[in-house]
Amino acid sequence: MSRYIDLIKRAQQGECILIDGATGTEVERRGVPQLDNAWNGGGALSHPKIVKQIHKDYIDSGAEIIISNTFATTKHALRDANQEHNFEVLNRRGVELAIQAREELSNNSILVAGGISYWTWTGNKPSQKELTLSVTKQAQVMKDAGADLIMLEMMIDIEQMITTIEAAKSSGLPIWVGLTCEPNESNEMCLRDGDRLETVINVIKPYNPDVISIMHTEVEYVDRCLEIMQTKWTGLIGVYAHSGKSVNGDWTFNNVISAHDYCEYSAQWKNKGVSFIGGCCGVHPEHIDLMHKNLFN
Repeated sequence: MSRYIDLIKRAQQGECILIDGATGTEVERRGVPQLDNAWNGGGALSHPKIVKQIHKDYIDSGAEIIISNTFATTKHALRDANQEHNFEVLNRRGVELAIQAREELSNNSILVAGGISYWTWTGNKPSQKELTLSVTKQAQVMKDAGADLIMLEMMIDIEQMITTIEAAKSSGLPIWVGLTCEPNESNEMCLRDGDRLETVINVIKPYNPDVISIMHTEVEYVDRCLEIMQTKWTGLIGVYAHSGKSVNGDWTFNNVISAHDYCEYSAQWKNKGVSFIGGCCGVHPEHIDLMHKNLFN
């Protein structure tokens, strides 16, 4: 826990800290086959060396926080993929591979975040009770495996988000909340399913997460999100945006933002007082490496 406390203190003192980039799309880019209805969640078992090397590449690129390849390893997603029997082992190995990457590079200051989302590739949303039980177990498995914190990712509506926060907090690990945002028809910035960002921040406040991030959000929307957040939230803020889109389950890499352009956006976010910056889908080690060289040295 001391490495986590040390990092949070640095952020509270005004330092901006580098998160890794995408793991799921980087797994895909390196040729790991997908699970039907659970994206790239099977990599920890099918191709552990590749997953671990991705974590190492991000550490070598300067990231101080790496996120486990567990975005797609919720129980309901794995059930849709006929892999529910691997729920515990995929979540445990996902965290363990990140820890092994840290250990093999002899860089004990790196934080390993256990990534949890409730996204579904089939539209089969779990009941609130089912989601509570699933996330409670998932977070505990990650804690037992050695995760330093839980990174809640792609929160797209208030109801499931609150259920996920409450379940994850039962682990006792620090919780960071990642919001996926876009404008609605009235050009108001909202979560993907329509809840206005101002309302969302007010709902999250009582849970007192250590960090609220804008994640898996188009880069051009981030500034508007930050304007809202900085009027509603006095705590630490993170950004890890995405670039590209998924077509029939495959990420389109041919239109991903360049490392140079993403670095320029990141410089603007850093100047606005953002404490943690990384990247989501489509943002890869070359992006993080350039950011580290230009913004974090």
